[in-house]
Amino acid sequence: MSNTPGEVQKISEVIADPTPLGVFGLAMVTLVAASQKLGWTSGTAFLIPWAFFLGATAQLFASYWDFKHNNLFGATVLGAFGLFWYSVAMAWMIKGGVFGAALAAQADVSQMGFAFFGYFIFSVFATVASLDTNKVFIGIMVLIDALLICLALDSWGFHWAHSIAAWSELGISILGFYASGAIFLNKFAGRVVLPIGKPLGILRRV
Repeated sequence: MSNTPGEVQKISEVIADPTPLGVFGLAMVTLVAASQKLGWTSGTAFLIPWAFFLGATAQLFASYWDFKHNNLFGATVLGAFGLFWYSVAMAWMIKGGVFGAALAAQADVSQMGFAFFGYFIFSVFATVASLDTNKVFIGIMVLIDALLICLALDSWGFHWAHSIAAWSELGISILGFYASGAIFLNKFAGRVVLPIGKPLGILRRV
């Protein structure tokens, strides 16, 4: 049946919620990265694959589908932190000499501090928005704030912040695994299997 002249036809694309995949990527990469910061493992060689494929690609993939899902919070936050992990992995590769000794010799860790601080500013805004998502996401965002400001301070020579960053990152991982599993099971079952807490309703007055 043909459309009448001037008629606008809207096509709705049904897609599954990509949030569990994106948050799982966050949980995995922060677990591996925290193990290195806490001294349980050493080096960055085997952090890079997890940063690229879980921290970066999984979150960026989920971000794309969240945009299609009209989920502004998930799309923006997952996309921003997916790109964050691409950048961090690239920085590790530069420092490790993958792109040559000359470039590695120019690495100034204080520049990473400014990058972490810039992400901290964004993360504060995202934390405010998270108040209207759920309590698990609020907890994750608060820990991300702590991680980023401590990474910035550590990069600027305030090394006491390193241990705070490490434990914050482990906390992000633990909450991330719970959030990913809870949202997956809740969506799959069509009911609340694991609670994630109601939004506080600060901005939207839920």
